[in-house]
Amino acid sequence: MIDVRLEHVRPFVQDKKSIADLERRIANAKKALAEKKGPGSAFTGWLDLPARMREELDRIRSVAARQREKSDVLLVIGIGGSYLGARAALEALDAYFPKDDGPEVIFAGHNISGEYLEDLRDYLRHKRFSINVISKSGTTTEPAIAFRFFRRLLEETVGVGEARERIVVTTDAAKGALRELAQKEGYETFVIPDDVGGRYSFLTPVGLFPVAFGGHDIAAVIAGAENARKRYFANPESENPLDAYVLHRNALYAAGKKIELFVHYEPKFSHLAEWWKQLFGESEGKDGKGLFVANASFTTDLHSLGQYIQEGERHLFATVFSVKRPRRDAVIKEEKDDSDNLNYLAGMTVDTVNKKAMEGTLIAHESGNVPSIVIETEEMDARTFGHVIYFFELACALSGYVLGVNPFDQPGVEAYKRNMFALLGKKGFEDCARELEQRMKKTR
Repeated sequence: MIDVRLEHVRPFVQDKKSIADLERRIANAKKALAEKKGPGSAFTGWLDLPARMREELDRIRSVAARQREKSDVLLVIGIGGSYLGARAALEALDAYFPKDDGPEVIFAGHNISGEYLEDLRDYLRHKRFSINVISKSGTTTEPAIAFRFFRRLLEETVGVGEARERIVVTTDAAKGALRELAQKEGYETFVIPDDVGGRYSFLTPVGLFPVAFGGHDIAAVIAGAENARKRYFANPESENPLDAYVLHRNALYAAGKKIELFVHYEPKFSHLAEWWKQLFGESEGKDGKGLFVANASFTTDLHSLGQYIQEGERHLFATVFSVKRPRRDAVIKEEKDDSDNLNYLAGMTVDTVNKKAMEGTLIAHESGNVPSIVIETEEMDARTFGHVIYFFELACALSGYVLGVNPFDQPGVEAYKRNMFALLGKKGFEDCARELEQRMKKTR
């Protein structure tokens, strides 16, 4: 389902000794991952999710169908891995402009914006909606604030009893504020497995339930992930796209390319790029190591970032994600006056033009000392999406081990929270508040 093209990166990765060393380290990383002996091995349960989730598919589909009978809109409340995978899947699989009578999935709890919350509350006030709140603890600031707002709105709209029937909680199996609330109120619940971290959780009910509500085939998603697991991990081919991607991105990093830019040429992959950014950014960026990961939507961003990419500082490379056959395409028609000088394109499809733009950009970037790894799929459907998710999760875990970091923790994420809680006057953060006050006095 995935091919990796290397013709635009090979000229930059020529040192046979370095390549052999990376091949050895990748093999060792794969062994450590399989034997659960690497850093953070307690959080490698995602490796087996394609098999583990089969038993839950019927219940996920049943609950999604029941909520669709009650509601036209599902409000998914979560942040980071609790929403990015589902949002990426729905964006990739849905039409750009869905039909009015189809199920709608909206996201909240991924920012701290009062304006966003108020506008969304106005939008939902006269809609039939259900809530899926996703959090292991139930106390993460962004989703907790959003859940307060929209739980109250739902109760005011349909009554407390009916609201209980329209709230679905995805949380820890046994502990946490959200688990306690769900038990108290009798909410329908799904479990986030203890051995799966947030950014690796799409193939659990975290991602699968919103995708099922959206009307997509979650069994196909799981089948695609299982195909990837077998191809790259359980019985890996001696030469495969996964190892090629891991090797070349790490070789470029060792050679001084410090930024990896995830590029796509179809707007519907914008949140796949955001999901990828969180996956690699939180997994690798620690201990003073790691590629800085960013993303760009071409050809749009060629008219903004394009100049820098072509001629700015030579510290980046691109990972280009491409789908060979779009779901739909448009043919360019001939016009009599040809005032826009486009008749030379008459008879071509718009996707043909897009693909030529991609090829032209790859050649230009290579000449400008910007290597590009191209990751291609034939099409984008539910099965392919599951395959792509597992491919990148596995690539990220292996890259973390090759780099020598724990790819399954994120200690740096807590730093801003501690300061925020102190500044807000949260109980238990008095020492931090005094420390911040002293710092501010010194800077005045």
